[in-house]
Amino acid sequence: MTESKPGFLQQLRSLPRPFWVANVMEIFERLSWYGWFTVMALYVTAPPENGGLGFSTEVRGNLQGIVPFFLYLLPVLTGALADRFGFKRMFIIAFSVMIVAYYSLGQFTSLPGFFLAFMFVAVGAAIFKPVVVGTVARVTDDSNSSLGFGIFYMMVNVGGFVGPIVAGAVRGWSWDYVFMACSFWAVVNLVIVLTLYQEPPAPESQGPRLSVMETAVQVLGNLRFFLTVGAILVALMVAGLGWGFTWFHCALFCLVWLAANVLYDRTLPRREEATEKLPWFRQRLHCSNWRFALFLLIMSGFWTSFNQIFITMPEYIRDFTDTRPLIRTFESVFGPSDPQDPTRGIASKVATVSQDERATIHRSMTALLEHQAQGTLTPTVLDETARILLESKIRLQPGELRQMAATPNGDAETLTTQAIIQARQFNPEFIVNIDAGAIVIFQVLVSFLMARFHRFTTMIVGMIVAGVGIGLSALAGGQGMLGEGGSVWFVCGGLFIFAIGEMMASPTSQEYVGRIAPEDKKALYMGYYFVAIALGNLFGGILSGQLYGKLARDLQRPDLMWMCFGAIMLATALAFILYNRYVLPREAADSLTD
Repeated sequence: MTESKPGFLQQLRSLPRPFWVANVMEIFERLSWYGWFTVMALYVTAPPENGGLGFSTEVRGNLQGIVPFFLYLLPVLTGALADRFGFKRMFIIAFSVMIVAYYSLGQFTSLPGFFLAFMFVAVGAAIFKPVVVGTVARVTDDSNSSLGFGIFYMMVNVGGFVGPIVAGAVRGWSWDYVFMACSFWAVVNLVIVLTLYQEPPAPESQGPRLSVMETAVQVLGNLRFFLTVGAILVALMVAGLGWGFTWFHCALFCLVWLAANVLYDRTLPRREEATEKLPWFRQRLHCSNWRFALFLLIMSGFWTSFNQIFITMPEYIRDFTDTRPLIRTFESVFGPSDPQDPTRGIASKVATVSQDERATIHRSMTALLEHQAQGTLTPTVLDETARILLESKIRLQPGELRQMAATPNGDAETLTTQAIIQARQFNPEFIVNIDAGAIVIFQVLVSFLMARFHRFTTMIVGMIVAGVGIGLSALAGGQGMLGEGGSVWFVCGGLFIFAIGEMMASPTSQEYVGRIAPEDKKALYMGYYFVAIALGNLFGGILSGQLYGKLARDLQRPDLMWMCFGAIMLATALAFILYNRYVLPREAADSLTD
């Protein structure tokens, strides 16, 4: 007979001080990460005259794929270092790295320098991630761990919700303030860990500790397996960076590499116990648990589609969505803006215009007035001015420009103010925040309603709902970059629907690992669940850059792009249905589908 758990308040009081300190640090760390990552696409692709880097969307996609890929792989190593050198020491190292790394992001304008700074951010986050989770795990037990991790998950989303709001507000002053704010949150965390954090007691040793490579062999496969898969992943990264190694070259390399490994295996002795003592290069390719490896590969499809909310959606909203109806809705509720001062009123808070963007508009308005005075304000001039503004991600139609230039007694400053009011769009990072906001508000309710259904059913239905949500932007319509833009209401509705699916699928997917893992290795397998997230970041980033560039930017068909991302999520749901039916042992599958 199982023991009954303590009541809610009793569990809450049983959570010790290190638990709450760790949760506070998690909030501030998420403020830094999501404050930066949600606006990264806007910064990286913004033209230099508007304070951005001017990189292509393909480069942006690869940056957002490659760096987070390593972020989620490094905890396998950094977690082992934390067990050896202590949690508090690793926290101090992590925050010290973050302080420098986030600030450094704003100091580099070249791709190599920016890439190294971003990788430095990933190193700091990778040191922090396993230590904060390890703290929560160490200071909770069977009586309060469910509540403890539930609170922790909520804190993650609190930071994920507030971070983009802060970043969206300060980037209206200058992009430099985004990096300063992210660095500041790391400073706050460093102060907290130095003054408030207490090292939780380490558990008693359970026997000899395996090395990182030994655990990897137990869970996934031998060194030949890692080298074979690793070479393919490196080829994907290099192809995406466009260093003369094209996607055709990548596909050819992968086929030849796989064929060479298969042929080489035929020259080696068949795997027996004795062959494990042979040098690694004389061992056949071996996958220790092919079911788990297949699970990680399928699950990467979920994270590939999921990541588009943060890496593709902000750029899509900026380039293809007319968000002015949302501004008018806010003004109808909270009051209109001051027509003489666009820096006042609710619109100035949700549709920030940076000083660099204001300067670009001012130059264009000055040129229009000169043409008006000289009588040379032709349709060609208006079209060219609209094109120049559009290159700076400022959407104004030629007719709107003509009307403003014809304003009686208008000077450049007055026209600039009018143009800002006419052109401003709702900050994309605030719209994307619908996802995190919905989770903070509705996660408990959704979890309660889904408790009556089987975990497997909840996960699959959640993926289907999320696929519909992320694909809904395909129905937004509009004329893309060259016209008024798509409907913001379809985008907002899709984000909310996606959030519901995420609330159903994401928490449940981790429990699914327990059905695959051997009884004595469940914790070990849970640690390697992050490999799926790493792969999802890599695939998601590469696909984001390539599909956005080829379909949305070049063909002006963002609807096809969103159909692809929605299809990936739906295909993942179908793959899990087949996986559960044909791959899992019947005792594991039956326990999920009875």
